Amino acid sequence: MTDGAVLREAACVLIAADKFKGSLTAVQVAERVTAGLLSVAPEATVETLPVADGGDGTVAAAVAAGFERREVRVTGPLGDEVTAAFALRDGTAVVEMAESSGLQLLPDGVFAALTATTYGAGQLLAAALDAGASHIVFGVGGSATTDGGAGMLTALGARLLDADGAPVGPGGGGLRDLATADLSGLDPRLADTNIVLASDVDNPLTGPKGAAAIYGPQKGASAADVTTLDAALTHYTKVLETAIGSRATGLAHAPGAGAAGGIGYGALVGLHASFRPGIEVMLDVLGFDSALSRATLVITGEGSLDEQTLHGKAPAGVAAAARARNVEVIAVCGRLALRPEELGKAGIRRAYALSDLEPDAARSMSQAGPLLERLASNIARDFLI
Repeated sequence: MTDGAVLREAACVLIAADKFKGSLTAVQVAERVTAGLLSVAPEATVETLPVADGGDGTVAAAVAAGFERREVRVTGPLGDEVTAAFALRDGTAVVEMAESSGLQLLPDGVFAALTATTYGAGQLLAAALDAGASHIVFGVGGSATTDGGAGMLTALGARLLDADGAPVGPGGGGLRDLATADLSGLDPRLADTNIVLASDVDNPLTGPKGAAAIYGPQKGASAADVTTLDAALTHYTKVLETAIGSRATGLAHAPGAGAAGGIGYGALVGLHASFRPGIEVMLDVLGFDSALSRATLVITGEGSLDEQTLHGKAPAGVAAAARARNVEVIAVCGRLALRPEELGKAGIRRAYALSDLEPDAARSMSQAGPLLERLASNIARDFLI
C-alpha cells in the first residue's frame, strides 16, 4: 500500500462489469481493474464475476463463472461453416446466438441484410440438447440477421416452404416467398426443455419500433431493405397464424419478439421460450447474489455509459441488484454520457471514464487496458484507502 495508507475497512470488491466493445472483453476488464486496485490497495480482497446481458460475450461470461465451454461447427450468417461455442454446467446451457449468427462473424464492410440466416443458432440449440441440457438460457443480441428466427426454426425441424413446396431462401428476404409453415417437425426434446429468452431489448417484431426499423440499418439495411424486411416479417406472422393459430400474431407484439432481428419471435412462437431481461437471467446463472453477499463495494461498467445503459444493460442490472442489498456501486466506462443525477437514480454513486484520461477516442480504445488500470487505481484511492 502506498504512502503508509491503510484500508478504510476490510474491503471486499466485486468486479461485475461487461465488455468494453471493440477493446476489452469482460474478462479483460476484470483483470485490468483488479490490477489497478491492487497496485494501490494490495490488502483488499477482489472477486471478479464478468457479466453479460445476453449479447456477444455471454458464453465467455458463463465460462469465466465455471461453466464448461463446448464447441461445435455450425452454419454462419452467410451460410459458410463457423466454429461456435455454448456453455454447459449441471444440465444448464448458455447459448449465445451471436456465436453463430453475429455481426462479428461478417468480414469487415460486408453485410447481408436480406439473406443473413439464424440457421446456425438452431444448430447450437440442438447441440445443447444433445449435450443433455434441460434448461437453456438463450442469449440474443449482436445479430447480423433479420429473419425472425426462421433459419433457427428450420434447423430444428420446421418446414417453411414457398408456393412450389420448396424451402424458402435464407434470411428475412426469403420470407417474402413463404406460402406454408409446418412446425410439427420441431425437435421433440424442445417440449421438455425450459428455454429462457435473454435479451436487453423488448421491441416488437414489426412496425416502427420493430426488428427491421430499429436494428436493420446497423446490419447494412437500406431504407428500401427495411421496408422489404418489415413486410416480409409481417407476412411471416400471417403464414404462421394459419399454421398454429392466433398465438402467432399475438406473440409478434410481445416484449422481446424483435430482439436480434426477430429471433426472439422465433423462440417465443416455436420454442415456447419465456422472455426475461438478459442481465437478470445472467446474474442468476452466474451466481451474482452469492458473490454480492461478500462484497463491500461493487465495480460495474461497459464501453459506453449512456441512455441505453439505463434500459436493461448490464451495469444497470448490476447496480439495481447491489442497491437492493445496500452495497455501493462504482462504474467504469470508455465514454460517459450520463449526468450524475442519472447515475444516482440507477444506483451508481460515481463513474470513471477512460475519456477523462485520454480524450482521443482512437487512442482511448487502443490503450484501454492501461488506461483502465489507471482508473482503477484512482478508485482505490477514492474508496478503499
